[in-house]
Amino acid sequence: MSTIATDYPWTSQPLIAVAPMRLICLSKLASEVSNAGGLGFIGIGSDASTLEAELTQAKSQLAVQSSNDTLPIGVGFLLWAGEPLLQASLPLLAKFKPVAVWLFAPSQPDQLEHWTQEIRKATGGKSKIWIQIGTVAAAVNVVSACQPDVLVVQGSDAGGHGLEECAGLISLLPEVDDVITSLCQSKSLPKPTLIAAGGLSDGRGIAASVLLGASGAVLGTRYLACPEANLTKGYQNAVLAASDGGVNTARGKLYDRLRGTKDWPAEYGGRGILNKTWHDAKAGLSEEENQRLYDEAMQRGDQGWGDAGRLTTYAGAGVGLVKMIMPAGEITREVREGARKALKMEKL
Repeated sequence: MSTIATDYPWTSQPLIAVAPMRLICLSKLASEVSNAGGLGFIGIGSDASTLEAELTQAKSQLAVQSSNDTLPIGVGFLLWAGEPLLQASLPLLAKFKPVAVWLFAPSQPDQLEHWTQEIRKATGGKSKIWIQIGTVAAAVNVVSACQPDVLVVQGSDAGGHGLEECAGLISLLPEVDDVITSLCQSKSLPKPTLIAAGGLSDGRGIAASVLLGASGAVLGTRYLACPEANLTKGYQNAVLAASDGGVNTARGKLYDRLRGTKDWPAEYGGRGILNKTWHDAKAGLSEEENQRLYDEAMQRGDQGWGDAGRLTTYAGAGVGLVKMIMPAGEITREVREGARKALKMEKL
């Protein structure tokens, strides 16, 4: 049985969390989601230099309380940044004790187990461990080695970085649920709570995820359209203008290369809204020329984004369901209540 309600006592169910989007989801956005009865994650990513400042700000922004002397907010890390990131973060995790720590994208097989052990030791087991996976095999390996508190099951429709080869959420989530249930029963392991991610933008998607075995959902793209997101207006406008995400977003490495983001392990790519950069590359434009044009677009401010623009706009395939700018707290309440309404209808 899921321990979501007891682990995060200020939250309402089903749990709505905001993804720890690097550089975009900082303390203000994360705090507003927690204040609305969800769980906010600060996207620290690969650089701990702002971690203390973000957690200090969160303490003053949070209006809800957790239990066990924990801060009712989470922190997300990209493990490919390695041991320096872990060692820089451990004293701050011990000091602030965020209620959850999200681990993603290791570059070495043993990193997830090592990080899990070190964080549990530093926080006295008070910070719950969330681990993101995108395949059934990864789920089995992670549960066997780490016994995470939460398994974030991310399908292929997710925006930003994810596995270049993985299934959609509607088939991945129930298979993970079946396999992990059997594994935990056979090995007498505690079954982690499953949280769905990838292409979810409204209450209908969250309701479907609950029916497939999840106790809640993580949204990223939907929260790009809130004033608390650390984004330019041009980026937000491109999100609001996009539709039909199955054909107007794609996953790959082109935008990473042009942005100079070259640290991700080979199996990951970024899903974003397609624009001139992508279409010109497909038409045969050299990467050298594409880089020149991309660098020029960076000088154009908000005009650098959009269909005729060239700048990176990471977003998921559910982007067409994002229609307006709304405060993060309102988004959290709206999608949760939409899910509750849909689930009640299913029971009739």
